[in-house]
Amino acid sequence: MQNDQGQGTSHATGGSKVPQTAQDKLPQGVEENVPNTIHDTGSSGAKSHAVGDSKVPKAVQEAVPEKLERALPNAIHDTGDK
Repeated sequence: MQNDQGQGTSHATGGSKVPQTAQDKLPQGVEENVPNTIHDTGSSGAKSHAVGDSKVPKAVQEAVPEKLERALPNAIHDTGDK
């Protein structure tokens, strides 16, 4: 049975080099951030944290760490942070 953090089941949709017992114990967010060549969840693990307008190219938003996105002024990249 899966809990609120996505633990208790594997989220792999393809092959995985991660032992099944570890897959079942890891939170879904951790599984999705492992490269698909190691543990294929079908997720890129990359996402933008913008909730409004952004002057930052989408590819850059998805490539940089969340902390960097949130450091930008909302006038440039709106993450909703005050």
